[in-house]
Amino acid sequence: MKKRITAKTHLKEILELGNACSRKNNCCKHGSGFLIGDDLKNISKFLKIDEERLEKKYLEEKDLFNKKILRPRLKTKDKPYGECIFFDENGCSINEAKPLQCKVGNCSEYGEELSAWFLLNYILDKDDPESVRQYALYIKSGGKVLEGGKLEEIIPDKNKLKKILGYEILR
Repeated sequence: MKKRITAKTHLKEILELGNACSRKNNCCKHGSGFLIGDDLKNISKFLKIDEERLEKKYLEEKDLFNKKILRPRLKTKDKPYGECIFFDENGCSINEAKPLQCKVGNCSEYGEELSAWFLLNYILDKDDPESVRQYALYIKSGGKVLEGGKLEEIIPDKNKLKKILGYEILR
């Protein structure tokens, strides 16, 4: 029986489901995971280089839900997808220190839910109206919505949500 993942599912349980990947390294061939929390520090320590050098040589900044966030560069420069710079013939070269998103996400039967959980818990900023509007577009374009991840659950004040979506509240 498939386990139900909600916005409030505990990280420990999410990591257990993330370990259930049966298509090892497939994600690494098509993209890289966003860094959050101590990921930058942990990768820097693992590679034995300072964080500034790590950023310049191996990482790129992306904007997701109005948040500037780092991720490992892709080997391809002309496409929005491709192999992660840390992927080689042996798999993930930083596996012991890989970003939390890489530990969480996978191509298992839970892949879409795990990705939605990560977005809700680490990327979306419910206190940033633009982040909420971009999340609304994600939903409108067919993005996965978990229990606890509906717009009305994130911003329960209907009037405030209407003002955010109508650009009456900008900041």
